[in-house]
Amino acid sequence: MRKISVAIVFLLCIAVSVFGQEPPPRPMTVDDALEMVNVSGATISPNGDWVLYSRRELNWDDNEYETETWMVPASGGESFRYIGEADGSDFRFSPDGRYLTFKRKVGEGKKSSQQLFWMRTGGGEAVQLTEHATSIGAYKWAADSSRVFFVADDELPKDLKKEIDKGDDVIFVDEGPNGQQRGSWSNLWAFEIESEEESQLTEEPFLISSFDPSPDGRWVALAARYSNRRNDSDRTELFLLDLDSGDKTRLTDNQAPERGVLWAPDSRRFLYQASDDSGWLNRNSKLWLMEAQLGEHRLLSGQFAGNISNPAWKPDGSAVLFGGTEGVRSNVFELDVDSGHVRRITDLEGSMRVSSWSRDRSRFAYSYSDARTSTDLYVGDVNDFRPTKITDANPQIAELALAQVRVIRWRSNDGTEIEGLLHLPPGYQEGERYPLLLNIHGGPAGVFTNSFRASYHIYGGLGWVSLSPNVRGSCCYDDTLREGNTVDRADGIGMGDYQDLMTGVDALIEQGIADPDRLALRGWSYGGILGGWTITQTHRFKAASIGAGVYDWTSEYGLPASTTTCACGTSAALPGAIPTPIAASRRSPTWPTSPPRRY
Repeated sequence: MRKISVAIVFLLCIAVSVFGQEPPPRPMTVDDALEMVNVSGATISPNGDWVLYSRRELNWDDNEYETETWMVPASGGESFRYIGEADGSDFRFSPDGRYLTFKRKVGEGKKSSQQLFWMRTGGGEAVQLTEHATSIGAYKWAADSSRVFFVADDELPKDLKKEIDKGDDVIFVDEGPNGQQRGSWSNLWAFEIESEEESQLTEEPFLISSFDPSPDGRWVALAARYSNRRNDSDRTELFLLDLDSGDKTRLTDNQAPERGVLWAPDSRRFLYQASDDSGWLNRNSKLWLMEAQLGEHRLLSGQFAGNISNPAWKPDGSAVLFGGTEGVRSNVFELDVDSGHVRRITDLEGSMRVSSWSRDRSRFAYSYSDARTSTDLYVGDVNDFRPTKITDANPQIAELALAQVRVIRWRSNDGTEIEGLLHLPPGYQEGERYPLLLNIHGGPAGVFTNSFRASYHIYGGLGWVSLSPNVRGSCCYDDTLREGNTVDRADGIGMGDYQDLMTGVDALIEQGIADPDRLALRGWSYGGILGGWTITQTHRFKAASIGAGVYDWTSEYGLPASTTTCACGTSAALPGAIPTPIAASRRSPTWPTSPPRRY
């Protein structure tokens, strides 16, 4: 009897130990990717106390994504929904912190437009601020919170509008602002808060790409052009608008596309971004300083080799803060205006994207992810970087078996060092060969960064190794690498960058990671071009998935933009965001199919 009791106890202990354990992590699926919550657009209040952000998730029942606006203390704490069902976009605090403005759709059908709304930051109902004849585009508050400047398309002539309403869809590509599709010229307007009156500040056949009102309220700096052909961005120039007299002065006359104007606190100088100051060059974006009334400029960021984003002046005008991408990682830097010296403020291995700064520039809101950490929002301090995590959007990721990730480097056939990301399947075993998926980014000046890409974890869960190379032509290294595949070089598009791909594949085969008999590739936009070129140069790949490539560049130029995707500009979409299948069933396949659609 005692022996039987001991045996029962032994069996019970085994059962408890087995059935009491948590199930092992499982591979990531398409459904997991679809269910991820996306947080973005972190906008910090002027006093640095609060952060407004967008929260997007999939509504499976309605088969569509829903976006909500939430608020959270900058010091961390409980988030709460801030705007109701109507919601909005492009949120901005007034400089005095009293009001919040945003855009919202009004009207239906052909009579709909985007107008400005505002509400007190302390809460209450949103009230429509503008009733402009066309949709409000980019907008900015005046420094004293007395008015809002905005860009809006010009109204179409009544006779043309009447013909369009009847179904006339004929456009003349080289006439007016049409480009590859019918468009309108745009101009700059101002809306006075107290009088609730609007006034037109420019009356030109303009396309305004950026603008900024000076802190003293006297000037507006503009980046604009008078043409709208597909590749006319090099005709963008800088202008200075005197708000008192209405006079406009042209400050540049070159073939370099300028953008991103930003006044210094002294209202005497402003920043702008351009790759060069004379011609269009396939180089990383740089910061330049323009002495506004003198029309004199100089390069500020010559000591920084990566790509620059979202600069902000320090209040005393002595330095500029900015987000910078160097290869696969992004951080925050400070640039001394007099010396050009660059100081690193953060030193993270992943990708942080600064989205807004407090009024005194002591704090900033940003997003962060790395290859195994999904995106969340944070607040950091400029002088003592101790990040505060303010969202926890996807805690369920901790339950999944994610791919292992390495940053790797190899030498191409001519000795050029190439960097890339290597995703290895969960449970990867050294010495075992795996099927390899070669990813090719768009642009060609795109870049694979150390950031979370759900699709690569799905591929890893299916047993694939993924290689994502930053071949010559990629953004965010130095100008030599970025210019490495432009057409005026000896190697040219599809030559050196093709070798960069193949030497990376060869390196993984030599290391015993990739199976040479099971190779596939995928690419989008320029990745579709280079991917198409690759499979015509070698028979090594057993499968290829390429899309949105331009394979007949002559005919591509004249087609409507809705029928083709340009793969030539630096702003082309990068691959990596997983194609999202129809959410009609929660039993979705383990491989991406088609995007969600509304029925």
